[in-house]
Amino acid sequence: MYFLALRAYALLILFDLYLARGSFEALYRKVRHCAVRRKNPEPGSIERICYAVDLATIWYWKQAQCLQRSAAATCLLRHCGVPAELIIGAQQLPFKAHAWVEVDGQVANDKPYMREMYAVLERC
Repeated sequence: MYFLALRAYALLILFDLYLARGSFEALYRKVRHCAVRRKNPEPGSIERICYAVDLATIWYWKQAQCLQRSAAATCLLRHCGVPAELIIGAQQLPFKAHAWVEVDGQVANDKPYMREMYAVLERC
């Protein structure tokens, strides 16, 4: 579990650097090219990985953004053989944008009603 949390922490740093440089494109490209490994995911791996990202977020020196957390979770899940998607959504009034992770159409790292609150703009 600690190894996963350390990997998640490293990904939070990487994605934070992309966002600090204003390079959403680099973050998006990194997630888009992060392939799902050809291995069967272990039972409970989705919950374990999302928990590891949550732990890394707790110890992160500043507040991690939803895009940063979800990108890290997506890459870790794919590395473990889970076909995860990074979802970016928005609502019109009041305008808000949000990012979360879905696996097989189910929200993995956030509240299950995210799809009802936000219109999906992009799946990565």
